[in-house]
Amino acid sequence: MIKLGVNVDHVATLRQARLIKEPDPVEAAVWAEHAGADGITVHLREDTRHIQHRDVSLLKDILKTRLNLEMSVNHEIVEFACEIKPYMSTLVPEKREELTTEGGLDVIGNEKELSEALKRLINNNIKVSLFIDPDIQQIKAAKNLGVNTVELHTGSYAEAEDDEQILFELQKLIKAAEFAKDSGMVVNAGHGLNYRNTKELCRNIPFLNELNIGHSIVARSVFTGICEAVKEMKRLIGE
Repeated sequence: MIKLGVNVDHVATLRQARLIKEPDPVEAAVWAEHAGADGITVHLREDTRHIQHRDVSLLKDILKTRLNLEMSVNHEIVEFACEIKPYMSTLVPEKREELTTEGGLDVIGNEKELSEALKRLINNNIKVSLFIDPDIQQIKAAKNLGVNTVELHTGSYAEAEDDEQILFELQKLIKAAEFAKDSGMVVNAGHGLNYRNTKELCRNIPFLNELNIGHSIVARSVFTGICEAVKEMKRLIGE
């Protein structure tokens, strides 16, 4: 069965809106685990707009599943990851002015910078994934860097509105996922996935290893509670 990594960044977004102690993303992560999440994902941005260093440290200490730390190749963030040693570090592109991650890494144009971060993380026994667009050339570049896991950016699929565009974006994901799998890579996916579009993705790419889903689960939890929101997403993936 495809695993579910629950991203709790936006629990922290709500907390930081008032600069107080609640809601606590660490507590949300514990409840998500209790509801069946296979792992917890957080993005420690350079501007720490939501997740804080303290959150990552606590999560590493208390999680019973796996911590996936999304991060840029910023030297200080890489060094922090080497100190904390999450189960996995997923390298993502990052812009200060963006509301959320806008696309995948340009592996081809940043091989030197990425290789230095990869070497540092791998030498500290941290598994590494690259968050990339469903593009064959980017997958080839990731493979050439020695990366064994990629996370395909599903944003264009999630944002597509008419049936023709949805199918077009889904076919791109299928083709890229199959190429990565045939190249011997573990294939994850995420960004913009919700309770309407996740089932179709799973049905068409059943060999996906893990989906990382955050905003839609946190949004649903406002009305149902985080446990029920996680359980519902797990049910969709299982179907």
